[in-house]
Amino acid sequence: MRILLVEDDPTLSFGVARALQREGWQVDVLADGMAASAEGLIAQYDLAVLDLGLPRRDGMEVLRHWRGRGARLPVLILTARDELGDRVEGLDSGADDYLVKPFDVPELVARLRALQRRAAGRAEDRLVLGDLELDVRHRELRYRGERVHLSPREQALTELLMARAGRVVPKDHIVSTLSSWETDFSENSVEVYIHRLRKRFAELGVTIKTVRGFGYLMELTPPAADPAPAAPQD
Repeated sequence: MRILLVEDDPTLSFGVARALQREGWQVDVLADGMAASAEGLIAQYDLAVLDLGLPRRDGMEVLRHWRGRGARLPVLILTARDELGDRVEGLDSGADDYLVKPFDVPELVARLRALQRRAAGRAEDRLVLGDLELDVRHRELRYRGERVHLSPREQALTELLMARAGRVVPKDHIVSTLSSWETDFSENSVEVYIHRLRKRFAELGVTIKTVRGFGYLMELTPPAADPAPAAPQD
């Protein structure tokens, strides 16, 4: 998951970014409202965490700008403004959640997970495909109860494909989601990781297909066809 964090307090933004990165998420940080207005429209993010008291453009204006231009990414407002009127205005302006400072990081992470589940149409932090089960919260993949060990990037890519099992995931979406400003993830990298996962999942009943010109599709491996009966002998 790729998150845009817009916060002008450097100490707070550093701490929050580190906490989210420990969850396995890619985090890009901005401290300026004008820059956030543009970035939220031109880059593909799964979620945004938005402060309101920003330089050059207030966070509420940033949110209205995003919504007015059709940006549908879930937004959690993170602010010291705790008046009822502020919360109502934020939610009415298009925010999906509102958290007042000071806050506990575990609560922030839990709220972001809830937004992620809601956006993906899931009710819980669990993805299931055949005998594969991915515990998103604890970042554990199991096959028939046995742990399948994956690298952090393999885990993130598996989650992305499992969350959309049966549907094509565009290659550029994978690149955008698994990249951040500090760590580039190229199309060549996608192909390398897809090759690795294909080999890992070949015996686990799951197939990753390449849909040329579009992206990749994860699905259950079709059962092997029964051999044709032998022709009767005269």
